[in-house]
Amino acid sequence: MAGFLDRAKEQAQNALEQGKQKVDEVQQQRAGNDLLKKLGAAYYAEQRGSGSPDATRNALSALEAHISAHGDGFLRA
Repeated sequence: MAGFLDRAKEQAQNALEQGKQKVDEVQQQRAGNDLLKKLGAAYYAEQRGSGSPDATRNALSALEAHISAHGDGFLRA
């Protein structure tokens, strides 16, 4: 009986870990999408004359930092 419980506990822990990894991936994708949206908004505002090149550069830098840390998988979604 103890062997069964140990296996069940191990499977539950593995499932929990996989769930946590998936949540982290989704959060990273959302953060990347938000940064991409901010870059687009900054660029649009700059082109319309109500934004600044600095805001666009800052948004691009933030996006590049996110890609360096987490990859660019969110760009393919």
